[in-house]
Amino acid sequence: MLAPGKSILLGKLSLSEAEIIEYAKTFDPLPFHTSEEAGKKSMFGSLIASGPHAFQVMYRRFWIPLYGDTVLAGLEVNNWKFLKPVYPNMEVECHIKVLSKKLNSDQKTQIIRWSYEFNYSGSTDLIQSLETTILHRTE
Repeated sequence: MLAPGKSILLGKLSLSEAEIIEYAKTFDPLPFHTSEEAGKKSMFGSLIASGPHAFQVMYRRFWIPLYGDTVLAGLEVNNWKFLKPVYPNMEVECHIKVLSKKLNSDQKTQIIRWSYEFNYSGSTDLIQSLETTILHRTE
């Protein structure tokens, strides 16, 4: 488990047009997520991914294999900010950090606050950020 304050690159991904549309049809069927034409006519000028899409893929693909075996329960999602769009085939990277760890009195569980920050690869411009609070078994 990460030491509080240490940031690591969790992973990188890019979402194809087909992936964006498929996800959006199920979870966020707004026209600029489900139609190239509607996306072009929108303020974004293109089809874009639904806000949670990049996080959910990163979480499933990279975070769960690293830390999922210690998870007992999710407790909170806070301060989720969608600052810039995620366009098709644009590489995005995610850095994670442990903000705090609190050992519970049973000494078998701990509450960890995680930070996720997303950038376009090779850029420091923040495009999305959020915090989660998770109940973990101690290692």
